Amino acid sequence: MSTAVVAITLAVVIVPLAYLASVSLMGRDEVTSGVLVPATPAWSNWSDVVTGTELLRGVGNSLFAAAVGAALTLAFALPAAWAIVRYRTGGATLGGTLMSPWLLPPIVAVVPLFTLLRILELNNTLIGLTLVYALVNLPVAIWLLEGFLRRLPSELDEAARMDGAGPVRLLLSIIAPVVSPALVSIGIIVAILNYNEFLLATFLTQSDDAQTLPVVLSMFYGERTPHYGKIAAASLVGIVPVFAAAVLFQRRLVGGLAAGSVK
Repeated sequence: MSTAVVAITLAVVIVPLAYLASVSLMGRDEVTSGVLVPATPAWSNWSDVVTGTELLRGVGNSLFAAAVGAALTLAFALPAAWAIVRYRTGGATLGGTLMSPWLLPPIVAVVPLFTLLRILELNNTLIGLTLVYALVNLPVAIWLLEGFLRRLPSELDEAARMDGAGPVRLLLSIIAPVVSPALVSIGIIVAILNYNEFLLATFLTQSDDAQTLPVVLSMFYGERTPHYGKIAAASLVGIVPVFAAAVLFQRRLVGGLAAGSVK
């Protein structure tokens, strides 16, 4: 039974990627004719999207916004979640209250964020978009961190205070290392959310210097008859960093999520 489940899961994951790779080597006519495998691989699709477009810059911008935004989110989320858990800041419902706006459609926040960035003179900049990502995903990071921090025994705090540790040292030197698997797991989740985000990036960045991967990919559909082979090739290039991160941080991600599931 387990073997069948694994086989079905692999098929669901691999088959679409395999077909995407096949489409990336097709010409314009082959894609529309519905063939599964190109008769003659069109390797020029790959060279065209890599050298003739802003794809690589978009990937770099997405990686920067994802990584830096996730780091800033964790830097704010850890003390916030710690204050909620240990000092009962805001009462028992503050975490849920912070989480509720995150569940709303992102479009409702576009105009306020656009206005705020314009006031700060950060509109249409990668730095501004990164700060928006850091703030937008802060509620979900706090909500996830609460579950990990509530499992830490209060005796840990008492022992640190007896040794003369203040609140800042306690948080940075004791609590942060203990929950580091959780921080890595949440950081990866937030980074992936940032990397895949499209709506805010579309409205808050217009120049080529600031556009992220999802925005660059959307530009391929601007033609009257889009070249789906090039779109597939560009999509595969954008997938590579996500797969690389999944392979590199697989153990930390699984370990952090498993630690949070055990009381």
